[in-house]
Amino acid sequence: MPAHNSFKTALAVRRPQIGLWLSMADPYMAEVSATAGFDWLLIDGEHAPNDLRSTLATLQAVAPHAGQPVVRAVHGDTALIKQLLDIGAKNLLVPMVDTAEQARALVSATRYPPLGIRGVGSAVGRASQWSARSDYLDVADEEVCLLVQAETVTALSNLAEICGVDGIDGVFIGPADLAASMGHRGRPGHPEVQAAIEAAMRTIVASGKAAGTLTSDPKLARRYLELGCTFVAVGVDVLLYAGAAKKLAADFTGSPPVVPSESRAAY
Repeated sequence: MPAHNSFKTALAVRRPQIGLWLSMADPYMAEVSATAGFDWLLIDGEHAPNDLRSTLATLQAVAPHAGQPVVRAVHGDTALIKQLLDIGAKNLLVPMVDTAEQARALVSATRYPPLGIRGVGSAVGRASQWSARSDYLDVADEEVCLLVQAETVTALSNLAEICGVDGIDGVFIGPADLAASMGHRGRPGHPEVQAAIEAAMRTIVASGKAAGTLTSDPKLARRYLELGCTFVAVGVDVLLYAGAAKKLAADFTGSPPVVPSESRAAY
């Protein structure tokens, strides 16, 4: 079987990919979300209560559907990345990458020797279909789509160098952490934060790498797409449910619905 990753291919040709954040950490809800028509689905291991087994279950749940799973690791640990790749994650998003050195280390963690340091255990892994993909070791490096999060003032100061790292396919701007790093915690919509985000997106796009982010604000999402962002998540499953549930309750009880704060709309 040749190397293939439709999400990675879409980013390479700059075809916009619209995504949904999966924070409920529930494979059943992920499967429901996979039928909605999104191009990609983010399985969150950083801020949602996912572990390796629940991530595996979610990968299995969404596998029959067109939306491509992207797994966000809790951090860029080499051993954890090895496990995520072995259970079949092709698309990885790694948070809090501040330097090109960190980015190069992550590339190495996703490549087999001699190009990297990924441990070889695919024979018993879902990634190789338990050895049914006899050429997996030959194509695995090419299949991985590695995305890193730039979400601090330090990361933005090093952004050009991060984008220049071979093997990084895209850079995701994390609005909430960036806002906090800039002294505007809980206010990702602050003009200074938005100006920094837009400048960062222009830098990423100009480098030839894919730019991405998350926002629950449709106007902002469209603005980011206009700027050339390729992968944009436009909602979070748990917030969509919370909003709908509160509205339904309010419709029948007369109590005013609680509107999520700005800090919950992008993170």
